[in-house]
Amino acid sequence: MVWKPELDELARREAFAREMGGADKVKRQHDQGRLTVRERIDGLIDRGSFHEIGAVAGVGEYDAEGELKHVTPANCVFGRARIDGRTVVVVGDDFTVRGGSADASISAKPLMAEEMAHDFRLPIIRVIEGSGGGGSVKTIETKGAANLPGGIGGNRWYRYTTENLSRVPVVALGLGSVAGLGAARLAASHYSIMTKASAMFVAGPPVVKRLGQDLGKQELGGADIQTRAGAVDHAVDTEEEAFACARRFLSYLPSSVHELPPILPCTDDPERHDEALLNVVPRSRRQVYKMRPIIGSVVDQGSFFEVAQNFGRPAIVGLARLEGRAVMVLASDPFHYGGSWTADACQKVIRWVDFAETFHLPIVYLMDCPGFMIGLDAEKAGTIRHGVRAMAAVNQTTVPWCTVIVRNSFGVAGVVHQPADRFSMRYAWPSAYWGSLPLEGGIEAAYRAEIEAAEDPKVKLKEIEERLNKLRSPFRSAEKFWVEEIIDPRKTRSLLCEFARLAEPLRTAGLPRAMTTRP
Repeated sequence: MVWKPELDELARREAFAREMGGADKVKRQHDQGRLTVRERIDGLIDRGSFHEIGAVAGVGEYDAEGELKHVTPANCVFGRARIDGRTVVVVGDDFTVRGGSADASISAKPLMAEEMAHDFRLPIIRVIEGSGGGGSVKTIETKGAANLPGGIGGNRWYRYTTENLSRVPVVALGLGSVAGLGAARLAASHYSIMTKASAMFVAGPPVVKRLGQDLGKQELGGADIQTRAGAVDHAVDTEEEAFACARRFLSYLPSSVHELPPILPCTDDPERHDEALLNVVPRSRRQVYKMRPIIGSVVDQGSFFEVAQNFGRPAIVGLARLEGRAVMVLASDPFHYGGSWTADACQKVIRWVDFAETFHLPIVYLMDCPGFMIGLDAEKAGTIRHGVRAMAAVNQTTVPWCTVIVRNSFGVAGVVHQPADRFSMRYAWPSAYWGSLPLEGGIEAAYRAEIEAAEDPKVKLKEIEERLNKLRSPFRSAEKFWVEEIIDPRKTRSLLCEFARLAEPLRTAGLPRAMTTRP
């Protein structure tokens, strides 16, 4: 074999790459309950599908005769792979080599991963640990100068990170301690996951301690903090669960905005009626009920995949299928402020409605919203500002939209149950109840003079309440064609599946017209 010496050297260099930071560092990683970057990639992708790029890149050590003694690989591993048969880009930090920091990185590797995802229109999954290739204080000494963030030649990665969010699905996994640039890479995604043993922060405990805050990693940026803040979407117990979530999330999406989401075979009858839906909403409006079983009942069985469950909790958001077709589901959760839109619920709606628009997902909204959250805390949070931004996000969508009014629809937030001034499908259950303001509290204000003048104000209040409640019947609104249809709740699945079928050809209108289209 003519080129056997060179092939032998290639094999030797690739073997150094597989050793990562060395046996002791790999053992330390395992002893702390974490997989190595190569084990993570293997667990994430279809078996045997990884094609690595730049495996032999790193820092070589040579003897006096110029013969190679050892190569310390760069702490970024990336390449192409397949997930459920579809090609993706995978890029991961190797924490066994200098904790994933810039001191041992070759910046062109993570940049090329982003470029490849962008130009070949491929989903990208980032597996992040440490500073994600960011610098450390030691970098000043190793480079001989202080880095200017965004200095000459230093901001191409940020351009591709931004453009990829409007071009291809981006998933990020935070597995371990993630700080600085690593935290930014984790947050700059459509869907982020961290293990409950991990932590994420802009700056870690030693830096924060200089501010007088003596906190451990979990106290500063543990999973509970970050998922409640909305900085990370999902927390799981194990890395294997994180891989499964990433794969499932991608299964609902196209490879890029230039395609439509895949349609999967469906064995769930689109005409299935669930008798339980007749009793799920209590007659008393003071009683709450569980919305998630309703979602599970009307979408394809087992297809609902909830995201950002810990953030903006009056709003439930997730991906699902209707007769095999992917949709975005938005729903209210009466267990949290009665389903009122808080400031963070509005932020959640904005983000995920924009996401649905980006990837051509029709939106189904199961509504029970009594309005924007009120009170001092709501005013301090600027709820109305976030609320009108949510209204703008909904009104700017072009994807097909179908709303089912399950119970409440009040006030300005009630208006935001479908895009303004274009056709959307809408159905109301018999339990629906709507108006400019709820009667509770509103009667006392509107009829104060009449109530105060009455011989028995309490009797007069009850009399007015009963009179108005008769007028509040959804059937009165239907008489005037202020609402299109009041339906038997058991027909909801059938009508939603019909909506998904009708929406299918309309989604092509959102596809970019040419390769030169810019987000």
